[in-house]
Amino acid sequence: MTFGRWVFGLALLGLLLAGCAGEVLPPPTPGADPPTPGADPPTPGAEAAPAADRPTLAPTTVPTPLPLPSITAPLTPTSLPEPSATPAKAHALPPERWQEWPVIPEVGESARALYQRGLAAGANPQAFSKVGDCQNVDTYFLGVFDDPQKYRLGEHTDLDGAIAQFQGSYSRRSAAVRGGFNVASVLSPLKSDPVVCAKGETPLECETRLHNPSIVFISMEQWWSNRPVSLYEDYLRQVVTFFVERGIVPILATKADNLEGEHRINAAVARVAYDFDLPLWNFWAAVQPLPSHGLWGDGFHLTYAQSFFDDPQMMKQAWPVRNLTALQSLDTVWRFVSQPE
Repeated sequence: MTFGRWVFGLALLGLLLAGCAGEVLPPPTPGADPPTPGADPPTPGAEAAPAADRPTLAPTTVPTPLPLPSITAPLTPTSLPEPSATPAKAHALPPERWQEWPVIPEVGESARALYQRGLAAGANPQAFSKVGDCQNVDTYFLGVFDDPQKYRLGEHTDLDGAIAQFQGSYSRRSAAVRGGFNVASVLSPLKSDPVVCAKGETPLECETRLHNPSIVFISMEQWWSNRPVSLYEDYLRQVVTFFVERGIVPILATKADNLEGEHRINAAVARVAYDFDLPLWNFWAAVQPLPSHGLWGDGFHLTYAQSFFDDPQMMKQAWPVRNLTALQSLDTVWRFVSQPE
């Protein structure tokens, strides 16, 4: 590890705890309060305990972060090869109107060129990765699609092809996903898993080496209330640049909550997707029709049900909607970018 990189990692040490905390929380059962850290996952079909017997979510003590390091990675989009004189862009509307963007991504020619460049460099067309926090752990996010007993597609049988194409990636534990991760964490070697990562690797480098994906979901919900969202955006641009430089197609995601106020994080994500001409999975739009917009009373945790897409009652909860629309997004991006011009 170079001295400069060591200093960069040390400066990030105080920034590596976010609102999900370091421990993965099990999803709540409909009708129950959000879970307490360390509680067992709910048993499907079990009745909720009386309110007096249910634990409440204890506040997490967050240390005062150290001064932020300067941004060292490029913050402007990396140039992509032009597939044609007039390439189609991914987004018809400007990022200021991100709330009107569709749930399932629009995909532009830049993403196809990026994907083809990645394949030429040896990326695995049957592998995708995840980068995120506790909303993206394999137990609940997409992992069901590696086990036919844990999901029902209902009318969405057109997604069978994507499920088969990426078998093994859905339930795989990503080295770049952990409760407490944020856009600063995944850029620091100090947060890599020493069991699977080489010394000096960041979580992004480790995950890319281990899995060699051609597509990656980037879904980062949390940031610190006392830090400007512009800094979140700067770090997100570093994360995106990392993958673009390696020919890996990012699918960026909006989030359901608005803890920071004025949807500033979602607006930042949309700006990055627009500037890089990359797909954006607008999960925020997907949960707007749901009861309480798919959120529990804490304004962060998603309402839970199994991924049975043929059950109208379950589809009123956020987690099955998250898994369905993520799979649809992966399917849409994969089918577009894998086809020749």
